[in-house]
Amino acid sequence: MQAALENPARTILRVLLTTEARPDFIERLSTPLPASVETTDRAHLAALLGAETVHQGVAALVEPLEAMDLEDALERPGPILVLDQVTDPRNVGAILRSAAAFGAACIVMQDRHAPDEGTALAKAASGALEIVPLIRVVNLARSLETLKRQDIWTIGLDAGGSRLNGSSLGGRRAALVLGSEGDGLRRLTREACDEIAGVYMPGHMESLNVSVAAAVGLYELIRTN
Repeated sequence: MQAALENPARTILRVLLTTEARPDFIERLSTPLPASVETTDRAHLAALLGAETVHQGVAALVEPLEAMDLEDALERPGPILVLDQVTDPRNVGAILRSAAAFGAACIVMQDRHAPDEGTALAKAASGALEIVPLIRVVNLARSLETLKRQDIWTIGLDAGGSRLNGSSLGGRRAALVLGSEGDGLRRLTREACDEIAGVYMPGHMESLNVSVAAAVGLYELIRTN
């Protein structure tokens, strides 16, 4: 919520704030609250958001952020994340948070078979939705070809590949391609990658949650910079 209100590119339609949460929230904000902010109580928020929704006494109705083209997003520095049908909004949100933490340029994902930028995704992202562009594309394999034409090395993350080694890139920019929670990388996506690699895991687990794998993979890509 703080990141959304502080983002000049975000159109805020409505803000609801409980009396208890108001002082601390105002103190955190670097911008004034909108004039249209509404004071409410937790019961009203629970009725609007659902009884199972965890909140901190503040909610907002917002317009989606304006879409960005892949070519424009690539002008930003940092590695790129490509998601191949990752469908859980909480996983995408957690990946966004890691992308912001490790300075990723953007996240690329298909327009279909991907979650909307709704409540669950935004909450899991912890403000990163306002920082890292989400680029939606029609054809993922074609987008990987676009990355290659920009001299970006595309790495499909899979436990059966060679060991992911950021130092072997020699400073070359890279894109990390992650598959779905259940099936992993699709065949066409895998074939479109320059390399298939996995994160080093000396323990007794064969795989990681996709959001954890994204964080470890990003760290490996940037650790030698």
